[in-house]
Amino acid sequence: MKLNEKGLLVIISGPSGVGKGTIRKALFEIPDNNFCYSVSMTTRKPRPGEVDGSDYFFVTREEFQKRIDENGFLEYAEFVGEYYGTPMDYIEKQMEAGKEVIVEIEVQGALQTQEKIPEAVFIFIVPPSKKALIERLKNRGTDTPEKIQKRVEKAEREYSLAYKYDYIVVNDDVHNAADRIYAIIRAEHAKTERSIHKYYKLLEGK
Repeated sequence: MKLNEKGLLVIISGPSGVGKGTIRKALFEIPDNNFCYSVSMTTRKPRPGEVDGSDYFFVTREEFQKRIDENGFLEYAEFVGEYYGTPMDYIEKQMEAGKEVIVEIEVQGALQTQEKIPEAVFIFIVPPSKKALIERLKNRGTDTPEKIQKRVEKAEREYSLAYKYDYIVVNDDVHNAADRIYAIIRAEHAKTERSIHKYYKLLEGK
């Protein structure tokens, strides 16, 4: 029995190329999970194999701007010339239903989210080395050498913001990283600040 019935908002964040999406997919493969993926919206073009509505909602800049004007995002950011954002209404509905809502976003977006929902769980993903990050970016086959260099430089600046997160997980192995995140989520549900009120009600027989 869970002492708190509302789901958690779990932010998986980190520099581009650290494997956030791969870890998120491995996390959802864990048996008997109660996860719900919050699909982000972006103005960039789909990469090979990506599905609209599953990996991202792919929209035009005009459509994205309309949502900004309507205050419809938990967070949004412009990165390498493209917008990325997290629709808010879907997140609230799933958390109230008891789902653990997993949000995969860039560092700038995570810091925006901290200001709005500080009680969320913030997890910073890092590669085992700079060399590993560069190799992952190259293996994507979607960026020019110039864009890869920009991503690496941006990543190096973002590493200094790791102290703002609740946890740091090294992506040395995708399934190991997913297991660590799953353990973090289970531990967060047992935190006194999240469960004390339900515990007192149990003692009172309510």
